[in-house]
Amino acid sequence: MTSISEQPVPAAGPFIGEAEIAAVVRVMRSGRVVQGPEVAAFEEDFSGLVGGRHCVAVNSGTSALHLLLLALGIGRGDEVIVPSFSFAASANAVRLTGADVVFADIEPESFALDPAAVEAAITPRTAAVMPVHLYGHPAAMDRLMRVADRHRIAVVEDACQAHAAALNGTPVGAFGAGGAFSFYPTKNMHSLEGGMVTTADAGLARTLRLLRNQGMEQRYANEIIGANMRMTDVSAAVGRVQLGRIGAWTEQRRANAAFLDSHITVPGVTTPPVAEGARHVYHQYTVRVPGARDAATASLGEAGIGHAVYYPTPIHRLKPYWEPDQKAGRIWDLPETERAAAEVVSLPVHPSLTPEDLKRVAAAVNALEVIL
Repeated sequence: MTSISEQPVPAAGPFIGEAEIAAVVRVMRSGRVVQGPEVAAFEEDFSGLVGGRHCVAVNSGTSALHLLLLALGIGRGDEVIVPSFSFAASANAVRLTGADVVFADIEPESFALDPAAVEAAITPRTAAVMPVHLYGHPAAMDRLMRVADRHRIAVVEDACQAHAAALNGTPVGAFGAGGAFSFYPTKNMHSLEGGMVTTADAGLARTLRLLRNQGMEQRYANEIIGANMRMTDVSAAVGRVQLGRIGAWTEQRRANAAFLDSHITVPGVTTPPVAEGARHVYHQYTVRVPGARDAATASLGEAGIGHAVYYPTPIHRLKPYWEPDQKAGRIWDLPETERAAAEVVSLPVHPSLTPEDLKRVAAAVNALEVIL
């Protein structure tokens, strides 16, 4: 049990400091608050995180995925291969275009798409594959890109949890036709709310800018059908401050993860492996507790250790997907996805943790030995 003198160790939380507040005040006093110079500066700044790619700021990570798919021409009649072990937004963005979602299984170590499962799922209707860099660990992009190139399909990276992650020196968001990032408050960096699309294709970037702004570059000169998915300058100002912090924060997350790796020693709890060449940025520090997850989370809660399960229900079992698939007779064989959903629990790893917090997390996990 947590003692009266011990405060709970929070699972996560947004950081809003004086610099973020000052940036918001500065922008609000300027009177330029929507799709103005601050947004343009944030796009230019963020480009440095993704190998110099074009960056297009939008109002959420979901919008980033949705607009990227639309800009690539994906829609009704197409299929997009997506992992079921992810947040629903990954699949929702596909459905919003009118395309069909095809679920493929994951690799157990990275929790990301298995390239062999992706290749087996490709049909003549497959237009794209969407690897998700879940928890901040990059997907097997080298192998996935080879599969995509063989079959001439687009790669759309869902990098919403993986700011500054990389594989063999290449940052996520710089592999495929485009990538999408989220700046939701609990992400490794945030902009209060927002998203960013990255691409090496200048033409695609222009289409994205049209799509986010009612289809127009010049006011009232609409070129295509678009929507209002613009980022505010207030959000961009916060994002620019947070971007300046992401390097130090990432190293602190990695150091916190290394501490937990070396101090969690209880048999029956598997700490997160890191693939060769991968730079894991630990949006979440996710362990496996086979056969005893519910008992483990109850014990962690009693010890005052914040934790969460991402994700207890795979997307293919959520009502908007499960019911139509059942009616159509589609049955997804995703054993690694099902196993992960039953075993995972994420522990605190954020940069605000103190050394004492980390010791408490490790001790609480090691104390699970009595129930494992």
